[in-house]
Amino acid sequence: MKKLSGLVVFNFLFTSSVALAQESLLVVFPPTNHQTSTEKIFFIGTALPKEQVVINGKLVNRRKTGHFSPSFPWQLGENIFKVRYQNPEREIKIMRVSTQPELPQGLGFAKNSLTPAADIARLPGEPICFSAVAPPQATVSVNLPNQTVALLPQPSQAELPPNSSVLTGLNQPILSSLTKYQGCTTVANAADLGKPRFNLQLNNQTITQTGLGKIEILAPTQLAVVEVTSESCVTRTGPSNDYSRLTPLPKGTMATVTGKEGEWLRLDYGAWVNSKETKIITGAVAPQTVIRSVGYRQLAKATEIRFPLQTAVPVSVEQGNKSLTLTLYNTIAQTDTIRLDDNPLISHLDWQQVTPQQVKYTFNLKKLQQWGYKLRYDHTTLVLTLRHPPHLQQSKRLPLSGIKIVLDPGHGGKESGSSRPTGYLAKDVNLLVSKLLRDELAKRGATVVMTRDDDQDVSLVQRQEIINQEEPAIALSIHYNFLPDNSNNANTRGLVSFWYHPQAHSPTVFLHNYLVNKLPQPSFGVFWNNLALTRPSAAPAVLLEFRFMKNANEFEEIVNPQQQQKIAETLADGVTEWFKMVK
Repeated sequence: MKKLSGLVVFNFLFTSSVALAQESLLVVFPPTNHQTSTEKIFFIGTALPKEQVVINGKLVNRRKTGHFSPSFPWQLGENIFKVRYQNPEREIKIMRVSTQPELPQGLGFAKNSLTPAADIARLPGEPICFSAVAPPQATVSVNLPNQTVALLPQPSQAELPPNSSVLTGLNQPILSSLTKYQGCTTVANAADLGKPRFNLQLNNQTITQTGLGKIEILAPTQLAVVEVTSESCVTRTGPSNDYSRLTPLPKGTMATVTGKEGEWLRLDYGAWVNSKETKIITGAVAPQTVIRSVGYRQLAKATEIRFPLQTAVPVSVEQGNKSLTLTLYNTIAQTDTIRLDDNPLISHLDWQQVTPQQVKYTFNLKKLQQWGYKLRYDHTTLVLTLRHPPHLQQSKRLPLSGIKIVLDPGHGGKESGSSRPTGYLAKDVNLLVSKLLRDELAKRGATVVMTRDDDQDVSLVQRQEIINQEEPAIALSIHYNFLPDNSNNANTRGLVSFWYHPQAHSPTVFLHNYLVNKLPQPSFGVFWNNLALTRPSAAPAVLLEFRFMKNANEFEEIVNPQQQQKIAETLADGVTEWFKMVK
């Protein structure tokens, strides 16, 4: 019945799109008034194959079914694309915006170029830097109480493309033609410096503009202490969501604030956190702890390592080749005794005081594959839970017996995902293939948990929580891919696979190669990627993007019921073979 239902979905979507095409051209993307900054724009749509589709006088190549996805270069500003299919001709207006700041017509700074752009706080003696984009040959300075800082023109700087550009191979820096002025200073004592005033002088004309961010110099003896209030506080390398993630901090972690930028706080060990995930502990002094004995508790399917501490300090985790290293910050070792009996997972434990404030514990593991870990605070005792390998029951008929797998059909509800030339949504094919895969895995003995089994809204956090609660042997997130606006949709094909934690690298590469070789299917590549459904640490988590939703050439493959069933069977076989390999 499931194969039949897939066929019904395919026929319904295809029939509906053809019926619409009989009356008019269906252009799914771009919508009118769409804005983007890329150098190319693609069109996705469909129409009856017997008539020609022409865009700006260029005949569009299409599939036999009438689907198309060509790319076109375009200019900065408003662009009008004339799409002709039968009559009348349709106009689609879209806007290409610049990613670089623009100088005003008269004397002035480029819009949004003054930094700092938010309130900041720094320690005494720490550099405070300013920047602005202004016309060449100008004289630029910043006024602070009791000092003036000269901003000097800098050598040409490159603009970096977004992270997603690595998918298209267009991730090369682009030199900026604008002149950026920069300068730094230091302040020795605690002070409230207010907002800086930027001065610009050129051709005997002078303008002054007040900066957006206030500047505060913190008193080292009066630094605030915060406590993490969220279950898993996001930590980053810098003060915005654009910066890379570090190991999340467990709820209850306490740390001193050594800097601020907007709503972001810099903690004493170097990471930045959003203030919304913390609360200030009034009157608290800088958290420090010693650590003495380290204990453990062996559970049925995991080992708990317990680190008794005086206060809950920041921690980080690093997975290596047959090792897992835990670092405790603001910690001094007084350790003489550690108990660790013969363990199914751990070979031995090493520790060292690497700096006066950091202690590292390295768990040397018996096998290469790791199966997940969790971090939490039990009052002030840090608990690191290391999961044991899953137990495969010896059954030829049910080779996955004893294995729990979480399947995550991507998107759902209001979150539709990418769309096809006919408007067919990624959320629908994600769910359909996931259900087929669920049935194939169950036939092989696996216990399968779905993050959703119908068209409902399930947030990324909820999906992560399901993985953390269920603690599967592996989590698979099923998707169909998209590309940035400047991609070449017509020539981009194949399977894309993503991992984040090193424990997920082996299954990701194995399943990717297995699918490419057995289906067969082109390979677009295996990528490390910071995605919500690759980040859970409780289990190896793999995200698979089977084909590109915006590629008209792959449309028939995506919605073909026989191909959907073949993907499910092949992936289930691949999962089975991987577990045999690592048992």
